[in-house]
Amino acid sequence: MLTSCLRIGAAVVILAGLAVSAVLMLPPYYRNFEFQRRLERLAHQSDAATQPAEVVRTQALSAAAELGLPVRSDQIAVERAGERYRLRVLYVRRVDLLIYTVDLHFRSSTGN
Repeated sequence: MLTSCLRIGAAVVILAGLAVSAVLMLPPYYRNFEFQRRLERLAHQSDAATQPAEVVRTQALSAAAELGLPVRSDQIAVERAGERYRLRVLYVRRVDLLIYTVDLHFRSSTGN
């Protein structure tokens, strides 16, 4: 009886830990999803092809800052692809879990 209670208790602790980890890791993934959508809109703007690459980079950096993402200007690659721009952004987001810290590596790109 004591053994089954310990097993149930251990299972509850493990499941609670997994639930807390999922809750803590969900916001960075959601923000990356939103950032990806903003990059898509930015790359497909009707006036994007007439803008210099540095302006597009600044707009992408601004979108990242609005979402609270740790993106630097040198992490944003901007290339002209015909009438549109191709954007690639590589950044790392650190998530502090209760007893562990994990670095999430995000690769957002558009205009393929």
